[in-house]
Amino acid sequence: MADGLTPTALFLITRAIEWVGIAIIVSGLIFGTVRFAASVLARNANEQRFRRYRADVGRGILLGLEFLVAADIIATIAIEPSLESLVVLGGIVIIRTFLSLSLEVEVSGRWPWQQPQSEVRERRGSR
Repeated sequence: MADGLTPTALFLITRAIEWVGIAIIVSGLIFGTVRFAASVLARNANEQRFRRYRADVGRGILLGLEFLVAADIIATIAIEPSLESLVVLGGIVIIRTFLSLSLEVEVSGRWPWQQPQSEVRERRGSR
């Protein structure tokens, strides 16, 4: 357990971080949907706007997942440091990492470690 913080305080901190993550996911969904719905109502909906909608929603999910993973890490390490909770945390992190990678590929169309061609050309041109 973290020095100076009671288990109740750590529990409340963890729950607050989880709620922030959930709020980010829901906000991303609402923002993306409202933005896309506005383009549909303006009769400007096309495939590019739909891709932007998916990207908006995906970014919200990615950021929200980061907060949820942070809350899981705090809960496991600070509140219940046991081998069983560490194994459960490992499984959760693996699943959420896979989801994050999948969403990143879906949103950006490339792996996170791949640089966009524009950045590669820019870097080569600056030499």
